[in-house]
Amino acid sequence: MKLAQRISEELQKAVVELDEGVLEKIREAHAVESAAAESSVGSRSSLAVLDAILDNLALAKEQSLPMCQDTGMFLVFVDVGRSCPIPLSVIEEEILEGCATAVKQAHFRRSVVVEPVFERINTQDNLPPVIWWNLVEGSGLRIEILLKGFGSENCSSVRMLNPTGGEEAIISAVAEIVTAAGGKPCPPIFVGVGLGGSMDRAAYLSKRALLRDVRESHSERQYAELEEKILARLQGLGIGSGGLGGMITALHVAIAYEGTHIAGLPLAVSINCWADRKATIVWEGNDA
Repeated sequence: MKLAQRISEELQKAVVELDEGVLEKIREAHAVESAAAESSVGSRSSLAVLDAILDNLALAKEQSLPMCQDTGMFLVFVDVGRSCPIPLSVIEEEILEGCATAVKQAHFRRSVVVEPVFERINTQDNLPPVIWWNLVEGSGLRIEILLKGFGSENCSSVRMLNPTGGEEAIISAVAEIVTAAGGKPCPPIFVGVGLGGSMDRAAYLSKRALLRDVRESHSERQYAELEEKILARLQGLGIGSGGLGGMITALHVAIAYEGTHIAGLPLAVSINCWADRKATIVWEGNDA
């Protein structure tokens, strides 16, 4: 099977159907709000939103239609083995073909413009995608794609924190960003937090964090604990599903970090709505 065909098939599935881990998180939120609904107006309101989300997902799958009118922009993360035999130019061509084919075949809304300020002419095919290239060990190839809606993307943010601020500065900054977002990113939300690097690398890391399986915590204990503390702070905001109150504002927090300068602590927060759509394609030596 051609790489482009595999990309197209995974994208067509992702725009219609959430992966099981994301569904589990939504169902868990539903159970929490259901238990609190009798005594909480906010939970009753959130429960109605979650009911609508689950009904919508069932209809989308049944009718093979996108789960959201904003089918997102393609954010593509390519991990290329240092000895991968496929030239980068070929990989890029396959990505472009796969994305374009998915848009034609799966009712994607045309949502990309040629330039951002003046005429803003629609490209009519959702191209070009945003592509990040990353060298890894081995000879394989892994392509991960976020279908990133911009209701949530518009609520994302970058902060340059005091390097001595520590955990509390990070937790407070994330909470401030989510508070400012309120109901605009269609909560309950998924939160990617990028720490370190430079301003732009922190933003990249925050997107990369969103790729992690939402059933998993960070592999390092202290960062896993920081994720839990951030999540607890966000639940305490009382924003809830649809911004209508309730117990659950965020479904998962994921951190990605790298080294940084002694004078800085870059932080970026990428917010994703409940429609946490992802596609993964792994090539390990088959014909592309």
